[in-house]
Amino acid sequence: MELKVSSLAERPEMLEAVLEMPDTWPEFVIQDPVGNAHYARIPREFPEYALFAEDERGEVVAHAFSVPFALDAEDRGRLPARGWDEVLVWAFADRRADVRPDTVSAISVVIAPHALGGGLSARMLGAMRANARAHGFTEVVAPVRPNAKHLEPRTPIEEYAQRVRPDGLPHDPWLRVHARAGATIDSIAPASMTVAGSLEQWRGWTGLPFDTPGDIEVPGALVPVRCEPERGYAVYVEPNVWMRHPL
Repeated sequence: MELKVSSLAERPEMLEAVLEMPDTWPEFVIQDPVGNAHYARIPREFPEYALFAEDERGEVVAHAFSVPFALDAEDRGRLPARGWDEVLVWAFADRRADVRPDTVSAISVVIAPHALGGGLSARMLGAMRANARAHGFTEVVAPVRPNAKHLEPRTPIEEYAQRVRPDGLPHDPWLRVHARAGATIDSIAPASMTVAGSLEQWRGWTGLPFDTPGDIEVPGALVPVRCEPERGYAVYVEPNVWMRHPL
């Protein structure tokens, strides 16, 4: 597939097309309040870090968002246990306070459903790395959501992340894409995203009854969702894997 990759800083007129591109996220994943508060701000406030790809017909088939932030700052220095949520908060707090960033964090690589399976994820990750390098950064970090972990939600993330194939590359396909690009695992973010909701909300998001106390396996979830019928709520705390890309 012939692709043209641009940033929204270069092509601001494409904002609507990028935001309206279909995706394959499970409904419950997009209910994270931190993500809801910050994600849509990225292409507007960090347009130079919002990349998108067009095919030969000019259709948007992928986008990759990242954010600059200060890792080597007071009370930081380590990649956060709250992963994706925390790095979004840091990036926008730094922007508001005019703090000079020293690192870029990947936030998402999203492929249109009809374009899945064509290697676009690796190409967009490469474009994100090149974009960070062009802006003078020497490292990209990524709170990676292992894309096959949902097939075994009860396997501890620490065990899953370290599983490798005979060739030494990670067992998980998305971790493997990052490893092939030169990344190594830094740490686990045990609470990278948190989604809490009423039982009625969870039923609407998943189509499941959510009437049994304990851990509920939900399609697309990397770990079980904790259901508390007597209290009327359920909570999903998603772990991610921090990977570091030297540039």
